[in-house]
Amino acid sequence: MSRLGRSFAYLWSSTALSNLADGVLKIGAPLLAVSMTRSPTLISLVAAATTLPWLLLALHAGAVADRADRRRIMVRANLVRAVILAGVTLLAVLGLLNLWLLLAAVLLAGVSEVFADLSAQSVLPMTVPRDALTKANGRVSSAQMIGNDFVGAPVAGLLVAALPAVVFGAPALLYAAAGLLLLGMRGAYRAEGGAGTGAVGEAATKAGAERPEARTERAEGGVEARRPMRADIAEALRFLWSHRVLRGLAITAGLLNLANSAYFAVFVLWAVGDGSEIGLEPAGYGLMTTAFAAGAVVGSLLSERAAGVFGEFRTLVGCWLVTSLLLLVPVIIPSPWTLYPTAVLWGVVGAGGNVLVISARQRLIPAKLLGRVNSAYRLVGMGGMPLGAAAGGVVAEFAGLGAVLVGATGVCLVGVGLVRRALSDQISGPLTSTAALSDMSGSR
Repeated sequence: MSRLGRSFAYLWSSTALSNLADGVLKIGAPLLAVSMTRSPTLISLVAAATTLPWLLLALHAGAVADRADRRRIMVRANLVRAVILAGVTLLAVLGLLNLWLLLAAVLLAGVSEVFADLSAQSVLPMTVPRDALTKANGRVSSAQMIGNDFVGAPVAGLLVAALPAVVFGAPALLYAAAGLLLLGMRGAYRAEGGAGTGAVGEAATKAGAERPEARTERAEGGVEARRPMRADIAEALRFLWSHRVLRGLAITAGLLNLANSAYFAVFVLWAVGDGSEIGLEPAGYGLMTTAFAAGAVVGSLLSERAAGVFGEFRTLVGCWLVTSLLLLVPVIIPSPWTLYPTAVLWGVVGAGGNVLVISARQRLIPAKLLGRVNSAYRLVGMGGMPLGAAAGGVVAEFAGLGAVLVGATGVCLVGVGLVRRALSDQISGPLTSTAALSDMSGSR
């Protein structure tokens, strides 16, 4: 990593450790919950608690990331998560942990995750040279995939069976180490010309005189004027809603994530335990996530080539369509022999679609708005996840697990059909063509 610099080495190492902690917690928490209750409604609350902070705090976290030092936000968020999970570990050792304390821990850790993740998305371009961004992003993505799924998920399955308290203790140590590593990054990481500044008098420079990421409006005498955070948030929302491509992608992502959240909130009951349809052990459920990760690595590598052959939008819609149809396989053929290959295919097409969406967002959002518009996009795209998870549990309680799994698949297919119809003029080209950008207001 010598070419990418010392600061990137610290950032990459911190990312690797924090994502390993994420992987253990993501799989370990619902598996521990299954050991406490078999109620679909209560189990679904774990997924809801994990994603609820994105609904409540994403916009504010994005505005904070464009105002404050992004490295310091990440350090504090990681240390807060470490303290929370250390406390839960102590409760587990003393035999005092119950489902409600588990839910509270997951919720509070999720609050810190929102601030850490949104700041991390924006700090990387400030760490490496512009011509090294692709290389740096590739290394970060690999660290995330390996930590979350290749290592974290199977380790969580083993820990639940052997040492349940360590499901929280190990992530606590990892988050603490991740936060401390970030202190090795040199310099300040506050965005120039970003959120929080507005014009009191005439702008000091004409539009285009400065780089977009360094542009700001100054009051008389060169003093920057603070404006309310709600004005920064409103600017991001206007930009997102006025951009036809970003708006269409965000709404579709919202439908897909809502449905998938309902599906996977109760899927653990369909897959794990003696009374389940598939009959996996906890370690086997972690292995399913590892199979998904293996496919995701392949999908990430093939996405650019597929887009070049079939067109970016056609490839994206195809990935979303195949992902949705694959949700039916564990319902129709509930067997480990079909689940693991299906998980690999989920990873291939799911990661391929994600790479294309993220790349489109990076091209279409101006640098100085990146934190806020990304947070607005993720609010629309992820805000429905806690509602989907909770709804999945309630429906499963009254109509059965199969009804949730099939119904979620139907919602996904509707979402794919809507984006295919709304952006049909993009079918054979990149998501940045003139037709895509014509329906824009002056929010840029």
